[in-house]
Amino acid sequence: MLARQKRKPFYLLSALKHRMFKIGFVKLGNIATSTAIDLALDEIAERTDLEFKIISFGPKMTKKEGEASAELKAWGPELVVISSPNAATAGPTSAREQFKDMPTIVISDGPTKKEARDALASEGFGYIILPVDPLIGAKREFLDPSEMALFNSDALKVLAACGAIRLVQEELDKAMMSIGSGEPKLPAILATPEKCAERMNFSNPYARAKAVAALYMAQTVATIDATACFRLKELEAIALTAAAGHEVMRAAGRLADESREMEKANDSVSRKPHARTGELMAKTRLLEKPGKI
Repeated sequence: MLARQKRKPFYLLSALKHRMFKIGFVKLGNIATSTAIDLALDEIAERTDLEFKIISFGPKMTKKEGEASAELKAWGPELVVISSPNAATAGPTSAREQFKDMPTIVISDGPTKKEARDALASEGFGYIILPVDPLIGAKREFLDPSEMALFNSDALKVLAACGAIRLVQEELDKAMMSIGSGEPKLPAILATPEKCAERMNFSNPYARAKAVAALYMAQTVATIDATACFRLKELEAIALTAAAGHEVMRAAGRLADESREMEKANDSVSRKPHARTGELMAKTRLLEKPGKI
């Protein structure tokens, strides 16, 4: 499925006249990671080696939207990234069917069971499963647009400060590099709190512990909100349980803030910007220039 003619190594692509790597995104429904997944690959919009196309269906993720995602194929992406809640549901499953003949990576909060993840890999798909990107309390007895936005801002803060966004970004960069070199290799990762926090290169072990704790709290939010969304029937129980889940998410956001503030106090925040040509650079001290890794 992934066999392709060998190309110049990815780091040389920018030297080829008008040569751009084409990455396409299909966004079905929403997880917090979806809001930053493309932006994290070109954070200051200066990469000269990368071209984007995004097809988004807003909050919708039925089979209809999955089938409609096929319009992205006409653009000719070299890598497709499908982000959605629960990749085992009808919409994301249908979307994968549209791209089974090209390198495709699934980004989702589930499935978390090994058998389901192995099934994705056996079908040729890469995946990054993020149980730390939690289900929202999606019941009208509790949720309104303001609450939805607040929840996602807290979730994104945890994912960004504690390493999940960097994990996704680094793995997509690696996948593009492997495709560009003619030897495609797609990720197969269940992103545990520990794996996410490792990517942030914390210098202070207490800061790292706080980050891991915030991610575990975010993971617990999914369990609480799933109860509100799928098991409870009475208004009071639904509203109180969903509110409890959102309060845990808010507390996780504060803990993620504390983690980053500890690193800032030591002037040891790990930063990994992209160079114009796509390579990752790194710096730790605020007043130093980033250098190539």
